[in-house]
Amino acid sequence: MSSSAGLAETEHEYTRIKVTPLAGALGAEISGVDLANLDDASFEEIHRAWLDYHVIYVRRQEMTPEDHLAFARRWGEIHIHPFNAPMDGYPEILQLLKTEDSRRNNGNLWHSDQMYTAQPAKATILIAREMPPFGGDTMFTNQYLAYETLSDGMKEMVGKLKGVNDGNSRKNFRGKTRAELAKSGQATTPQKEPDPDVQTVSVHPLVRTHPETGRKALYVGSHTVRIDGMTDDESQPILQTLMEHSTRPEFICRVRWEVGTLTMWDNRCCQHYALNDYQGVRRCVHKITVKGDTPF
Repeated sequence: MSSSAGLAETEHEYTRIKVTPLAGALGAEISGVDLANLDDASFEEIHRAWLDYHVIYVRRQEMTPEDHLAFARRWGEIHIHPFNAPMDGYPEILQLLKTEDSRRNNGNLWHSDQMYTAQPAKATILIAREMPPFGGDTMFTNQYLAYETLSDGMKEMVGKLKGVNDGNSRKNFRGKTRAELAKSGQATTPQKEPDPDVQTVSVHPLVRTHPETGRKALYVGSHTVRIDGMTDDESQPILQTLMEHSTRPEFICRVRWEVGTLTMWDNRCCQHYALNDYQGVRRCVHKITVKGDTPF
């Protein structure tokens, strides 16, 4: 198995922001900025840091939903979730809320956002509104590293394969569809009637090339239900091996939230996992995703 540097070997100079790496594999804290009042030069440095570190977070941001949207729109067109209902008054924002009485949370599986759509989200931008005193962290894993540390033989094999990604698979929702969960009152997020024109089962390469960096990344997650052209029985050993490999501890960073923390990650080279290690307290984040392109 080959070795690879976790973060980009090219070190960029940042003059308008402070960048503090979080872990060896990925992640960095950005400081010295107010995201609600961001000049173009500072935005360009944040963009560069996002590409270099894949996950960035900024603490103590006092952003209204309008500020959150304005920042997100600087990255591209907003991606509308095909299943989850939006926040009241803001059709482009999702409110992910776990109440004091809830036992389950949203995002408690390794995944990349909306990889079951034809053009999955490139960026996810979350801001913390209510947080437990401890727990509720989010883990991220570097999918560049996951690919680069595969053996040459495995790289050759998976480089020819495509995954079938399903946004409504029963395997991800305790044996039920999203609609069945909502009807039984078990859905972790309010659901809406899906738009029949929106594709929610998509076939994408298991190895994708990042359109901005040119690097290759493993593209697999909990939404990947089988390999195109294979049966379930044939697919599962390969997918299980890739998932176990891609979530090795040395590929991971972990962000601890505070109210006002904004975290942004690159779905084209990361998976994430929301920890459900807190009970009896509220946790609320506002989420916006930015539309990407068709994986290649």
